[in-house]
Amino acid sequence: MNQIYPELVSKITELQGFEISEERKKVLQPLIEFISKKVNTEVPLQLNFICTHNSRRSQLAQAWAMAASDHFKVPAQFFSGGTEATAFFTQAVSTLKNSGFRTEQNSGNNPEITVDTGESSNNFYSKVYNDAGNPDKNFAAVMTCSHADENCPFIIGAEARIPLDYQDPKEFDNTPEMEEKYMERSDQIGSEMLYAFKNAISND
Repeated sequence: MNQIYPELVSKITELQGFEISEERKKVLQPLIEFISKKVNTEVPLQLNFICTHNSRRSQLAQAWAMAASDHFKVPAQFFSGGTEATAFFTQAVSTLKNSGFRTEQNSGNNPEITVDTGESSNNFYSKVYNDAGNPDKNFAAVMTCSHADENCPFIIGAEARIPLDYQDPKEFDNTPEMEEKYMERSDQIGSEMLYAFKNAISND
């Protein structure tokens, strides 16, 4: 039986100790309710994380949701997309690797990158939110940045639209703080995904 990698388990334990503000708990409540509603239905839980370039926040959220579902044993499928395709930014990939995920990268301008928790894996690459590989019904559109939320007024097929809005670590690119700030954002996203899945199960 596959198990989550020990390094990732350690990170998950660390993140579950993070304090989440009452304001963020309110922001996360619609996600908790959507997950909870799906837990005992025959329709699988599907979340599509959407941000402008599908290069940082949406990819981090997809990975951490995958880890949270593995940790709490919630069957689910996770996707991500943007309003335009670019590439999964290298520092975001490195941040996941430094958090305990295993990654394997192909070459190219927009390479496929396998992200593996030890229990499950998926191929990540930058794409538009309505890419053919993403769901077209029975999913929640989780908006991870305000720009995408404002510029995607309607997501066809989305059963729910959930704005989370994370600050973009891109503003620290090519600065001495880059590695620290990417990890800070990843930790926030990871702690909130774990909080959402944990509470969705307890609310069930």
